[in-house]
Amino acid sequence: MVIALAALGVSSQGAEGDWPRLFGPTGMAAVDKADVPVTWSDSENLLWKVDLPGPGSSSPIVLGDKVFVTCWSGYGDKPEATDMTKLVRHLVCVSLGDGKILWDSEVPSTVEEDPFQGFITEHGYATHTPVTDGQNVYVFFGKSGAAAFDLDGKKLWQTDLGQMSGRTRWGSGGSPVVWKDLVIYNATDEARAIIAVDKASGSVRWKAEGDVLTMAYGTPMILPGSDGKEDLVMAVPGELWGLNPETGKLRWYALHGLTGNVSPSVVVGDGKAFIFGGYPATGSVGMKLGGKGDVTDANHLWQSKSSTYVPTPSLYKGHLYVINDQGFAICLKADSGEEVYRERVMEGGSGASKSGAGGKGRGGSGKPFYASPLRVGNLLFCPSRRNGVFVIEASPTYKKLGVNTFASDTSQFNGTPAVAGDTILLRSEKALYRVGKK
Repeated sequence: MVIALAALGVSSQGAEGDWPRLFGPTGMAAVDKADVPVTWSDSENLLWKVDLPGPGSSSPIVLGDKVFVTCWSGYGDKPEATDMTKLVRHLVCVSLGDGKILWDSEVPSTVEEDPFQGFITEHGYATHTPVTDGQNVYVFFGKSGAAAFDLDGKKLWQTDLGQMSGRTRWGSGGSPVVWKDLVIYNATDEARAIIAVDKASGSVRWKAEGDVLTMAYGTPMILPGSDGKEDLVMAVPGELWGLNPETGKLRWYALHGLTGNVSPSVVVGDGKAFIFGGYPATGSVGMKLGGKGDVTDANHLWQSKSSTYVPTPSLYKGHLYVINDQGFAICLKADSGEEVYRERVMEGGSGASKSGAGGKGRGGSGKPFYASPLRVGNLLFCPSRRNGVFVIEASPTYKKLGVNTFASDTSQFNGTPAVAGDTILLRSEKALYRVGKK
């Protein structure tokens, strides 16, 4: 059963038991009860594996008996694939029961993309996790825009959301969310904007623009506001924003002091927001939610140097659990930011890898974790990029239970797992896996 939404104040789409968006129905990558296995391998507790038509860093989502995942092919996916005009994105629908591909809808690139070099090789051209409202599936393919598909794979609309490039040229990273009759996209790199489109037609309803958005890579959250209305909450470099999701207008903001790129999504609970990230120095901040105008002084709770660069932390029973870019597991008290423990979860340091590096590009060797931890009960499943899924207790006392690998797959695992009943769905650059007790 999915964790109660009321406890977090998070709005959701989809039926109970579905995993309709990045980090599931609560947006917190957590379920309180699921009888999932703690150990697995190529020969243990693997229910099925299906090869995908190309790599990707997005996460799978689940609607009923279907799994949806995105990937790309034609350019950059193989050493010989050097013609950018052949870049194609895929929305793939897989049977949850047996792992067979039911359909594969292809979307050719519509514009010139950022070249497959430098930082973009860390994650590629299928980074944004799709979202479903139970009727259709909505995707974001960067410069090739947003699109909607029905459950049989028919494309309903495709909308341009911009073709700009930031200084780093690594694309945007936040995933779309559904709110009422809108799909809200974080098109930070493409348009320097958060953009809401009509989910029936794909027409743009509003844009919240700002140059600072070019370095904000998190996925927005829709939360109850202090006035009874809902707020769209998003962390950008230096500030936490609360927007009106109906219009995109700013209702309140608070300065948090984390500059540079802010990659993790905001973590929320008990009327509070926890912001992580920053560059070159990372940090974390605890704040109250809501208000009007500048609420910096009224809402600020604490600030800490303990942080993570890419993975979004997990909040559980008054503690924040962090898997950071240096390979450390960190536990913080949510009410004060006090560090409870800091332990190296990966032996051999931050550069440890089967291939000698955390990723393929120039930044990968120092960042062994991109995916965020999935909490199931009091366990955290933490996928590393190339060294398996580490299992640790969500407890103020550090305890690592083990690590699970698929020896046959040496590609990167950049997507956060999804939960389907008593099973876990994992995706690599090569394949999609369903793990459950046999």
